[in-house]
Amino acid sequence: MALFLSSCGSNTTENSEETTAPLNQEEATNDVGIVTVYSHRHYDVDKKIFTDFEEKTGIKVMVKEDKASKLIELIAQKGDDADVLITVDVARLEQAREKGILQPIESEVITGRVPDKFRGSENHWIGLTKRYRVLAYSKERVDPEELTTYEDLTDEKWMGKIAVRSSDNTYNQSLMASIIANSNQDEATKWAKGVVSNFCRSPKGNDRDQVKEVAAGRADIAIINTYYLGKLLNSENQAEVDAGNAVGLVFPNYEDRGAHVNISGAGVCTNAPNKENAVKLIEYLLSDEVQAMYSAANYEYPVVEGVESSELLQSWGTFKEDDLPLEEIGKLNSTAIAVFAASGWE
Repeated sequence: MALFLSSCGSNTTENSEETTAPLNQEEATNDVGIVTVYSHRHYDVDKKIFTDFEEKTGIKVMVKEDKASKLIELIAQKGDDADVLITVDVARLEQAREKGILQPIESEVITGRVPDKFRGSENHWIGLTKRYRVLAYSKERVDPEELTTYEDLTDEKWMGKIAVRSSDNTYNQSLMASIIANSNQDEATKWAKGVVSNFCRSPKGNDRDQVKEVAAGRADIAIINTYYLGKLLNSENQAEVDAGNAVGLVFPNYEDRGAHVNISGAGVCTNAPNKENAVKLIEYLLSDEVQAMYSAANYEYPVVEGVESSELLQSWGTFKEDDLPLEEIGKLNSTAIAVFAASGWE
């Protein structure tokens, strides 16, 4: 596998990656077969998966990593070498579709393994893994029976006790979009204002930082994606492990609509020069073997039904999942941003 980076700007800490090799496209095209992946995912397990795919198929995987917004713009402007786009969050996948850089995926294997709600209506994108945006609470200070829904976050008893990242984070935007879809824009704005009034401080940091606020006693509740807790619990830093152990998880709204679910996903690029190889790669990413790898190594839930989650994820219990088609959430992104602005959520 060859990894190369965009030269346009620097990444944030969470999105950064060290380059291991420049792209030599002329050399690559002389191989038996290649597939060029533009990826926002920056995890070690992805590198292992691509290497395994190369060994199994003989197809060389060329990987370009950067922020999703930069990759989408690059493909739109001059990405004629791009075969596959991989990114996180349905809003970004919908953005890529709207820009016309993805084509419908034609594969019975793919459509047969990915449930309808985790695919675009015309299969321009498909889910690879699932992430849930949940509530991490202090085991010492919070009774989880008092915190069962997203709506509970507006209760005055949580004033000064909620930690969350900023509204420009796409995970928060998709959570907001789901609340809009399940109610309406006015109700969502009212909810957001209620949550803002309970902030322990101005939003900042990533999801791990929110858990650390709870562990330090500066907050009682953090809004996080599930896989971040897995990363804390498996960190080489004992302080991060301790922070992870200080919280429990609530998968909200288990008595009504269910917890908000999002995805990391992929699509075949409109001008893909290696379309057949692109489809083969995505099919491989949906195999039972790879789905289990995502779960064990990166603490994400398999999108393919019947594949067991890792032991850690199973230890978090069973819960109800929101049935909203993710395409609907992606299309409400701009409305979600407007709600944040109206509510004062920085």
